[in-house]
This record gives sequence, structure tokens and C-alpha cells, in this order.
Amino acid sequence: MLLSVLIPAYNEEATISFLLQKVAEFARECKTVTTELVVVNDCSTDSTEEKVKQFQAGNKDVRLVYVKQSKNGGKGLAIRRAIEEASGDIMVVQDADLEYDPQDFNVMLPYILSGEYKVVYGSRFLNHKNKHSYKTFYLGGRLVSITANILFGVHLTDEPTCYKMFTREVIERMTLQCTGFEFCPELTAKVARLGYEIQEVPIHYYPRSIDEGKKIKWTDGLEAIWTLLRYRFTNQSKL
Repeated sequence: MLLSVLIPAYNEEATISFLLQKVAEFARECKTVTTELVVVNDCSTDSTEEKVKQFQAGNKDVRLVYVKQSKNGGKGLAIRRAIEEASGDIMVVQDADLEYDPQDFNVMLPYILSGEYKVVYGSRFLNHKNKHSYKTFYLGGRLVSITANILFGVHLTDEPTCYKMFTREVIERMTLQCTGFEFCPELTAKVARLGYEIQEVPIHYYPRSIDEGKKIKWTDGLEAIWTLLRYRFTNQSKL
């Protein structure tokens, strides 16, 4: 089976090369699936594109699809483009920073490959050794998770996690509309409305600070809650 690693990137020149090497390391070592990297450059203004092309030139053995957006549209739009470009039976989102470790795909994949689950989330909160950069982000993530649990009857500890793995079957049953960080709650809401069970597994987390390039803001938490509310009461036929 083919795993597509969806990598939206915007002004990540400081981390993109190392991140691609880490995903490539997973791809070379993994014996259960073949892996492709799908990088969508969201019209970066730094040297992100140059770094990706340097990696591509020096790693011919790694299957990599590279696309540059004509204008900056947001993380959600970049992920949607990556899904369009992906060929995988399975897909997983990977931020271009270094907060998440691709080796954790090894923990998530067995649940998908077993055939019992179609959606797996990597939870930062299930690994009690993890630290969090800001208390406000920690509490915000908890609040979004609780809201999702109440609205959709799920049992999530970490709804806003980047590591969301799903099969092609799942994503083809919905029409994503997100442009920014609301990708996460939109996906969660639609997965729950379609009746899929979400399996959570503990993952590693290495948070970066705002000074180091973290882009999410407290207002994105409010948007996440609004997105969950909106899709809770959306007509099923419009998912």
C-alpha cells in the first residue's frame, strides 16, 4: 500500500530540509508501506522552495511530489491541494516544522493496516512525557477536544493534533472547504458525522515557540470551536 505524507509548507526554510530527511528516513526504513512525500509550498517568500528542490536533487530514491501555490491561501487550502496531488491509499498530515516525529507513523499505521480503523489520530496528551510551549495552547487544545466530544459523541484527548491519518475512502466521502487552520475541526466533524471511529495513539511532541515560527494563534481556537458547531448542524448531504 502507498502512504502519502501531506506536507503544507509556508516560510519554513529553517526546518524543511531536516523535516524532509526525517520523513525520508521513515520511508526508507518502513517495511509495511511504500511512502511518497507531497509538499505543497503555500507561496513562501523565503528559501523554502530552494530547500525542497535541493532535497529532491540529493534524494532521488525518495518519491516526492512538489507543488507551489500561485498565491498564499492558508494551511487548509494547501492540505486540500496535497490531497488532490496524492496517490496514496492512506494519507497523513505532516507539518513542515519539527514539532512531530515521523517515526510515530509506525505507531499509527498498524491500526489502519489491520482494516479495523479508517482514521487514526496521534495524541500529544496520551504521552505524558510531552511538554507544551504555552499553557494557553494546552488549555485551548483541551477545550477544542472537549467541544468535539460533546458535539459528536467522540472520545478524543487531542482533536487539534497535526497527526491525522486516514484512508482514501474516508477523504473521498467528503468535500473539504477549509482554507486555514480549520482543517482539523472540519475533518473531525465530518469523520464523526460519517460514522467512522477515530482511534488515538500516543505520539512524541517537540513544541516550538512563536519566536521559532509557530503560526497558530488563540483566535484559531475560537475558529475551531465555531467550525465544530457549524458542521454539527450541517445537513448530512452537504458534507
